[in-house]
This record gives sequence, C-alpha cells and structure tokens, in this order.
Amino acid sequence: MTIKCDRWIRRMALERSMIEPFEAGQIREARGHKIVSYGTSSYGYDIRCSNEFKLFTDINSTIVDPKNFDEKSFVDIRGDYCIIPPNSFALARTIEYFRVPRNVLVLCLGKSTYARCGIIVNVTPLEPEWEGYVTLEFSNTTPLPAKIYANEGVAQVVFFESDEVCETSYKDRGGKYQGQKGVTLPKI
Repeated sequence: MTIKCDRWIRRMALERSMIEPFEAGQIREARGHKIVSYGTSSYGYDIRCSNEFKLFTDINSTIVDPKNFDEKSFVDIRGDYCIIPPNSFALARTIEYFRVPRNVLVLCLGKSTYARCGIIVNVTPLEPEWEGYVTLEFSNTTPLPAKIYANEGVAQVVFFESDEVCETSYKDRGGKYQGQKGVTLPKI
C-alpha cells in the first residue's frame, strides 16, 4: 500500500467523483474571516462537517449500548456551530460525499487545531467501495464546553492505495453504513 498525494487525490476526485463537493486547494478564509482549513492538502483531504449535529445528553440516564442504542440519548441541533458539554460528545456528518475505489482504504483522523483544544475526532476507516457521508464523532475531553464549527475543516482523510484489489469490498458485504445520508447512529 502507498499513501497518495495531492495530484492523485485531485485526479480521483475529478475523474471518479471520489469526493463531492471537492476543493482542489486549501481554503483558509471565508467571507473575509479566517476559518479552520479544508480542501486538498499534501497527502490528504481536510473534510468539513455540516450544520447537522446530534449532541449526546444524559438527561434520560440510559446506558450507552451499541447493540441497543437509545435515540433519545441525543438532542438534534442545527447551526453554525455546536457546543459540546465537558466530557461529552457530539455526532455530525461531513459535507463531502465519498465514493471509495475498490483498491483504496481511507483513514479519517482529527485535525491538530481541534486536538490542541482537547477535542478528539474518532479514527474511522472508510473501506474499499464504501460510499456515503461520513458520520463523525467529536469527544470533548476537557472540563470546559468546547465549540465545533460547521462548514469548516474538522478532520483529515488519508488515502492508501493497494497494488491489489481486495477480494471482498464493503459494498460486496452489504455493509450496514453503505450509502448513509445523514448523521447515522450505531447499528448492528
């Protein structure tokens, strides 16, 4: 496997619609204001989150169980930002829609700008032939409220291309998160 550079990312995004919408360069400013950057970087792509958030709440005092997840554990928020309470988390989805080629594995990692504020993005793989909007999880590890900005860079994806095509892709397996559209809760 080899990690792929900006030229490869641009070519795959344009020729195969791998990332939509796609930004060929780095955007660091919007409407005259500095933002957390997004777009193509040297060896990856900085993704944005939409303005749709699911904020975890313990109001109902349920147990967090991936096999029996209670949707009432979240409050839906729409806005330019989401404030995550101390030691809590929120879910969001990317603005970008992905179509991962069969011989590519994509890893989603947190951006250092947020990590330096104690906000961690869960490391998530996008498997070969997975398609959809990525559901992102932001953990606030601090004892203070933390702010996540919509429509700005929140994480980076890195592309690994194999010299062989996988025998069974995510699509072949009928993966449970294939084609997800919105913020998607855990499934089994």
